Amino acid sequence: MTAPDATEIHDTEALRERALATLVTARDRTTLLTDCVDGPDLTAQHSPLMSPLVWDLAHIGSQEEQWLLRAVAGQEAIRPEIDSLYDAFEHPRAERPRLPLLPPEEARRYAAEVRGRALDVLERTAFGGSRLTEAGFAFGMIAQHEQQHDETMLITHQLRRGPRVLTAPDPDPVPLFTGPAEVLVPGGPFTMGTSTEPWALDNERPAHRREVAPFFIDTAPVTNAAYQAFIADGGYTDRRWWTAEGWDHVRRNGLGAPLFWRRDGERWLRRRFGVTEAVPPHEPVLHVCWYEADAYARWAGRRLPTEAEWEKAARYDPATGGSTRYPWGDAEPGPEHANLGQRHLRPAPAGSYPAGESPLGVRQLIGDVWEWTASDFLPYPGFRAFPYKEYSEVFFGPGHKVLRGGSFAVDAVACRGTFRNWDLPIRRQIFSGFRTARSAEAV
Repeated sequence: MTAPDATEIHDTEALRERALATLVTARDRTTLLTDCVDGPDLTAQHSPLMSPLVWDLAHIGSQEEQWLLRAVAGQEAIRPEIDSLYDAFEHPRAERPRLPLLPPEEARRYAAEVRGRALDVLERTAFGGSRLTEAGFAFGMIAQHEQQHDETMLITHQLRRGPRVLTAPDPDPVPLFTGPAEVLVPGGPFTMGTSTEPWALDNERPAHRREVAPFFIDTAPVTNAAYQAFIADGGYTDRRWWTAEGWDHVRRNGLGAPLFWRRDGERWLRRRFGVTEAVPPHEPVLHVCWYEADAYARWAGRRLPTEAEWEKAARYDPATGGSTRYPWGDAEPGPEHANLGQRHLRPAPAGSYPAGESPLGVRQLIGDVWEWTASDFLPYPGFRAFPYKEYSEVFFGPGHKVLRGGSFAVDAVACRGTFRNWDLPIRRQIFSGFRTARSAEAV
């Protein structure tokens, strides 16, 4: 057997350090989100759309145990009797408060015990020999899973009633963006998806060729001020702008503005993490469902971009004809590139982060707000479920719409140019916004 050379050893140790850093970052955030409230707030269900925070806490530990301790290390189950309690597919969110869940301190102890063992596993795991351990995939998957639940818990904090318990600095003030309102994306083929990103999840794979007709796309996401113009023009009461399903949803639920907005005389207010404030006109609009995004686009004489259009705008480099990992290139995200990781508790003004723009000049494609696209969540050609069907495959079909780009609540480990999110078109509690597009003549 040939001994590994110095490069292989270095690469292995770099992967191990990356896996350790992402796991620690995720756990620090989980701790922040669960230690800032007391027991009743942890065990309460703040919305039927969400789990109690204490369920998320133990579920994070349960998934880590199942994949890192059992699947990777072959260890015996620590508490097999709780597996079903924290199976997201066995118990819908509305039912979870009635389950015999671990109380907060016990959930914390369980998650801490799992983490201690998982770090031991990380120290001695060879990165190779199986798809699960190749390039540390299982550890990256678990870090992404925890960060996804951290975003879910942040959504729960936004839905929670009561005084503010989370704080963060606002994004740095920047001059208002005065550049072009839209950017032309040339027609032609590009590479969509990835076959090389080591921690990419199954629905991002494989890389494949897509042909896209030329189109224009908004340089920045749609702002609160622009959305207020839609409201003021009777957008919620004009049947012309809505799909049949969207119009029915608006009428049945009495929608008239984004979630958490309310009218106060001549101005709009919003509730944000326990604070009521004036709606900032230059921020990207937040907490709108797919039906609202689609209606606004129709009202504006435009449309939502398809998922392929969004990804071409984000990754295509006309100078090389290739696709980059991120809009700004292949480098990992920095604070100059995007608003990620709960560094702020709000989006930055539209047009921020010039260092993060794509080669075509499109801004804020990563971070700030998830962006609804026109596309249903479907598998790529050659898709193979891994490591379990319930991550992606069971959601494929016309029932779910694709969101792209991540939000201020997303960590960099769970956000890249190929990352795909999806949700029901009625969902508004998520940190969702959008940008619009229009078709162009061939150029």
